[in-house]
Amino acid sequence: MCTVIVRVPENPDAPTRLIAIRDEDPGRPWNPVGPWWPDAFPGVIGVHDVRAGGAWLAADPGAGRLAVLLNRHDDGSLPDADAVSRGTLPLASVAGSPPGEAPRTRGFNLLEIDGAASRVVSWDGVRRGVTELAPGTHMIAHDDLDDPRTARITRWLPEFAVAETDAAGAWWAPWLAVIERSAALAATDDRAIIRDHRHLGIPTLSLLVCVASVHSGGVELRDAGLPAPGTWGPLTF
Repeated sequence: MCTVIVRVPENPDAPTRLIAIRDEDPGRPWNPVGPWWPDAFPGVIGVHDVRAGGAWLAADPGAGRLAVLLNRHDDGSLPDADAVSRGTLPLASVAGSPPGEAPRTRGFNLLEIDGAASRVVSWDGVRRGVTELAPGTHMIAHDDLDDPRTARITRWLPEFAVAETDAAGAWWAPWLAVIERSAALAATDDRAIIRDHRHLGIPTLSLLVCVASVHSGGVELRDAGLPAPGTWGPLTF
């Protein structure tokens, strides 16, 4: 149940801006942004899932590509023994191999940014969909792109849309200010961006924030851990 905010520019020469908030079980080991796959994916950096070996978010700065994974409800009947880890998807994507027509994984939304082009590939275990992102500001979580069924999107997308991200330096500061305002809500509130899902029987909380600027010439990617799981506080990128 991660959350991604992305701004696609009108000018294809301008960078695409992104903030991604990772929700995960705090007991599941992971590593922050780094080159964790030097043999299989040289030049690729990302957030490493130690247990399964894949990535939640991956980028190839040399190719100007970034991909980030969000879980989605799965309607399929794929046996557990046959399911491939979803963490393979961002790595394959930035290496130039996007998901095929029938991925052997559980449901997902995969945001792919390749230079000036952005799209979401969705899979619910039965149907695959592809949504190209028009210029403007968008949010993605566990449903469709900009889905009004998702309470945090309905509540906060208008505020992200009017926040400026064109400043030099810490362009992400206005978006972080929106997230800080959202953190006045309880982490269990459906409208919250910084989240705690344990009341739903799911052991995941918000742990990490990544900011990225993507253009055809490269990717600038930074990450910062939250001060405690599901708790907002000052971040250092």
